[in-house]
Amino acid sequence: QVQLAESGGGLVQPGGSLRLSCAASGSIFSIRVMGWYRQAPGKQRDLVASITDEGWTNYANSVKGRATISRDNAKNTVYLQMNNLKPEDTAIYYCYGNVLTVDYRYIDYWGQGTQVTVSS
Repeated sequence: QVQLAESGGGLVQPGGSLRLSCAASGSIFSIRVMGWYRQAPGKQRDLVASITDEGWTNYANSVKGRATISRDNAKNTVYLQMNNLKPEDTAIYYCYGNVLTVDYRYIDYWGQGTQVTVSS
């Protein structure tokens, strides 16, 4: 079994910054892709950013220039630094991992989510 645990959410003023972290643990051989999705009330869950084990990154247009995703492969941890936050960034942020388990199966795992609220 694999668990993804997010941290770092909270209330931030417009224009502020925050850093989300997500640590994966359990029966992990490696993690091919890690990323962050978000879901606002009444909307679908959308990709914010992703990063491969080789460091290739992908960002949603809405956060390009304001977000930086990074990972520590040795710690199975992914980070999302977001700057110049806007009220429309308010959502639950979910960590995602495409995990190669110790029995050599690729399985998608999700964290439980962390609330990010951007408001004055």
